[in-house]
Amino acid sequence: MADYTVGLQAAWPVRDVEDVDQAIAVAVSEAGRRLNEANKDRVEVDVGRKPCPTCGEPFDAALHVANTAMIGLVLRIDVFGVDNEEHATRVAKSEIGGALRDVPLTVAEVLRTDEDDAEADASAE
Repeated sequence: MADYTVGLQAAWPVRDVEDVDQAIAVAVSEAGRRLNEANKDRVEVDVGRKPCPTCGEPFDAALHVANTAMIGLVLRIDVFGVDNEEHATRVAKSEIGGALRDVPLTVAEVLRTDEDDAEADASAE
């Protein structure tokens, strides 16, 4: 059994906002509220970052047009005691997807968090 941190990307639409900063604040707030209402307060909500196609510098994953925005969020959750990365991903999607119905989710990253513990246990034997 292993522990993982799973990051899922979410596409979050926001309407009736005047600029990107306001849209980001609304998206993070709404996502956090819905997760908290579903007792998923251990999910970390961040704005996604995308590299500039020209210079490669990262910028916020946000598009604002005609007082409507699409914000790319990254939702991270720690998953404990699973068999492998695929199992961790299924658990994360189930936990977060259940709270955020009708929000598209894709896997952004899966990091094993107990590797140091596993290596220490192996070297101690």
